[in-house]
Amino acid sequence: MADVLDESIHREIDRYLLNLLPARDPVLARMEKLGLERGFPFIGPLVGQLLQLLTRAAGAKRVLELGSGFGYSAMHIARALPEDGLVVCTDGDSKNALAAEEFFREAGMLSKLEFHVGDALTEMDKTSGLFDVMLMDLDKESYPEGFQRAWPRLRVGGLFIADNLLWHGRVLTGNDEPSTRGVREFTRLIYHTPGAHTSIFPLRDGVSVTLKTA
Repeated sequence: MADVLDESIHREIDRYLLNLLPARDPVLARMEKLGLERGFPFIGPLVGQLLQLLTRAAGAKRVLELGSGFGYSAMHIARALPEDGLVVCTDGDSKNALAAEEFFREAGMLSKLEFHVGDALTEMDKTSGLFDVMLMDLDKESYPEGFQRAWPRLRVGGLFIADNLLWHGRVLTGNDEPSTRGVREFTRLIYHTPGAHTSIFPLRDGVSVTLKTA
């Protein structure tokens, strides 16, 4: 399980916390194995547990994920949704969509999944209504635009969550790559947008949680 920590800022702390978690069920274990074999970044079980907690705390029934990969984070979210809940996923790779659908079928939760293949923000625009929770894990240079376009679709009292807010420590340096600039600008936005109340959890590579208060 150590390889899941590749994006962690403090590996020993994460290792300690990982050892406190119960063993993953077979479906989640296979998803983690797939991510490691592919070298595909995914949130890992610690952030997965946080997503479940936040989804339940928000009383969410409808969740949007901007950048879903093969559905690992969506699986955690879906487990915290009521039977009639829905997680709307977006990803540009149809193979990821097929993998996610198969995992959800195995878990008996396919009815909770709606997977859109294509550009995340374009696919979001094809949906209607408000969402209770949003999770963003796009290319980091797209974070500011992603927030600005998605924020109006989040209900008041909803949560906007984003991954990689510490960006492997690059936010602490003079790194000026587009991805790092994107993370910094997004961070500025979530702390200065009216009606946004934000905290960043230094878990793994940093997770921001923003409550929409108005």
